[in-house]
Amino acid sequence: MTGKTAIVGNGDGIMVFKAAGVATFPVSDEKNARDTLRKIAKEYQIIFITEDFARPLTEFLKRFDEEPYPVVVSIPSGSGSDGYGMEVLKRAMERALGVDILFNKD
Repeated sequence: MTGKTAIVGNGDGIMVFKAAGVATFPVSDEKNARDTLRKIAKEYQIIFITEDFARPLTEFLKRFDEEPYPVVVSIPSGSGSDGYGMEVLKRAMERALGVDILFNKD
């Protein structure tokens, strides 16, 4: 792997990433997203997945937490964010550092 980046999500919402040189993998449903992630996980170091597919695949995505690559990052879909990506980032930071340093509102 040499720093390859991909995005998995709704076909229309991810096409803008193609212009930036990111490999795009349009999917239509949860099963297709899971199958695509399995297929590309060995080839790409960073994989973005839109929140609308990441949320239903939460348990499946946990397997990627155990290895250094690929890094799977949830991003808002074309219709906006539902907060899932920030929620996952917050949990990861708390797990890694033992404290919430980014989102603590106190």
